[in-house]
Amino acid sequence: MSKVVLKRLEKRFGEAILSTHDQFGDETAVVTPEVWHEVALFLRDDSRCQMDHFIDLTAVDYLGRRTPRFEVVLHMRSMQKLHRIRVKTPVAMGPDGENPKVDSLVDVWKGANWFEREAWDMFGIEFKGHPDLRRLLMYEEFEGHPLRKDYDANKTQPLVEYREGYEKQAPFGLPEGMPFGRQVHDRWKVHVAGRQTDGKTNILGFEED
Repeated sequence: MSKVVLKRLEKRFGEAILSTHDQFGDETAVVTPEVWHEVALFLRDDSRCQMDHFIDLTAVDYLGRRTPRFEVVLHMRSMQKLHRIRVKTPVAMGPDGENPKVDSLVDVWKGANWFEREAWDMFGIEFKGHPDLRRLLMYEEFEGHPLRKDYDANKTQPLVEYREGYEKQAPFGLPEGMPFGRQVHDRWKVHVAGRQTDGKTNILGFEED
């Protein structure tokens, strides 16, 4: 059923549909950012599509792997037709390093509101026309966007100033508080509870017997 939606998109938007596929049963269309909002409206309002159920919106950072660097990903479903589809659009950094921008879909599906805020907070993608684009998970004083691949995994961002007379310490040991793939190890040693171990620790930082 979802293949019908892909054919409708190709017929309606032509070359603005960069590619389509149904790998592993996940029907997907990649569209230009210029028609991102128009595609969303079409999918919601077209009688053959009726994508009235917004599911999810997120982003991906392909730093060093492809250009444009970022991709915004949308999932939606039709409650009447019982088909679902994924739509993606590539978005690039601005010429002077400005944040990537794409149209907001909040006026199409109100449920996109917090998802776009999260994508802004984590990836720094600006959604043009969003009614309240501010951080969702991080605090407003937070600098940077922590799910970008070039965000420093060892960076600490205290909310308040450090007290005088205290050594500045990270909130966690070096391998803690970040995904395993982002862990930074110079040696098979970790910093636990403010002291250096003899290296006989497991991957969680606990000393082995």
